Amino acid sequence: QVQLVESGGGLVQDGGSLRLSCAASGRTFSTYAMAWFRQTPGKEREFVATISWTGVSTYYADSVKGRFTLSRDNAKNTLYLQMNSLKPEDTAVYYCAARRSYYDSIQYDYPYWGQGTQVTVSS
Repeated sequence: QVQLVESGGGLVQDGGSLRLSCAASGRTFSTYAMAWFRQTPGKEREFVATISWTGVSTYYADSVKGRFTLSRDNAKNTLYLQMNSLKPEDTAVYYCAARRSYYDSIQYDYPYWGQGTQVTVSS
């Protein structure tokens, strides 16, 4: 089992940048595929990006491709999401998630979730 804690959210202006972090407990972080999802009130949770165990493979939602970069440091048990060129429509609570299997974009495949961190992009 793994426990996840997100940080790095905040308020930023349109066009700005933020870096989210997700710290994982335990010594088996490198065996988990990881992902970020986001959610706004009244909407279903939306896939953002996912990364393989080793960090070699990544996959992004079209809405963030070219602006967001997902990476991981297995030695530090930490997942990162670098978000550049932020837009007001990126405003959401961002959640990191883990699964002990192949990386994918389906939220229901992820059994482990953090508590979320708020990102607000002002216009």
